[in-house]
Amino acid sequence: MYLIDFVVNPLEYTFMQRALLVTVTASIVCAVLSCWLVLIGWSLMGDAVSHAVLPGVALSYLLGAPFAIGALLFALIAVGAIGVVRNTTIVKEDAAIGVVFTTLFALGVVLISKFPSQIDLNHILFGNLLGVSQSDMIQVFVLGGLALAVMVIKRRDFTLFAFDRTQARAVGINPSVISAAMLTLLALTTVVALQAVGVILVVAMLITPGATAYLLTHSFGRMLVIAPAISVGCALVGIYASFYLDVSSGGSVVLAQGLVFVLAYLFSPAQGIVTRTLRRRAQVTVAPAG
Repeated sequence: MYLIDFVVNPLEYTFMQRALLVTVTASIVCAVLSCWLVLIGWSLMGDAVSHAVLPGVALSYLLGAPFAIGALLFALIAVGAIGVVRNTTIVKEDAAIGVVFTTLFALGVVLISKFPSQIDLNHILFGNLLGVSQSDMIQVFVLGGLALAVMVIKRRDFTLFAFDRTQARAVGINPSVISAAMLTLLALTTVVALQAVGVILVVAMLITPGATAYLLTHSFGRMLVIAPAISVGCALVGIYASFYLDVSSGGSVVLAQGLVFVLAYLFSPAQGIVTRTLRRRAQVTVAPAG
């Protein structure tokens, strides 16, 4: 009975119901996209976009507009600016990413410092999951559903692009178009996750589930199942931990994901450090004497 009360009691509160729905939605969308981001090597791009949305969120708060509008606008600006700098100069992609995202993040910091009374910095940086309004929830559902639908429809093209761009081009897929589509999805997914964990921790939700699944299986199809399952489980653990321990909800969710990654890193059947060490020792033990 105590376990049932532990699970059910928080659900009596509307803010907890909304928090769980928003977090689960964001977790699924981020986890699915993270599988491709990990394979392509776009972890730094996810970090850049998540930080670059700060001025958009700040302006939305100042103007009384939905934060998703400003965040999505600046996410797309960041993606476009990185592409322009990369394609029109000798500057490499990692340098272009660093310049663009730090400049936009700095702009956001300036806006927040200029208008401190109208903007809650903690909510922007770390999310406000337990204060989700009905309009926030609708934004997350609509944008998250749109992003997930595109990923499901274009999953074959995205997967071929991630594994072999030459083969993708050979079968009639334009890598530039797919790259632009995935960057747009990254911007959209970043906005979905903002409400859950804020600007600072979005990159964790975009990378950690896919990285963890990558350690657990060699099959990309299984990755697309394992990553969302891990992400949703960590979301539930994080939200309940936040409720009962009175700690940051976004931080709890991301911390749970990090702990699962550590467990996979140590004990994954194929890639775990501890598992491989034990396997080598067992092989040495049974090896015939020279």
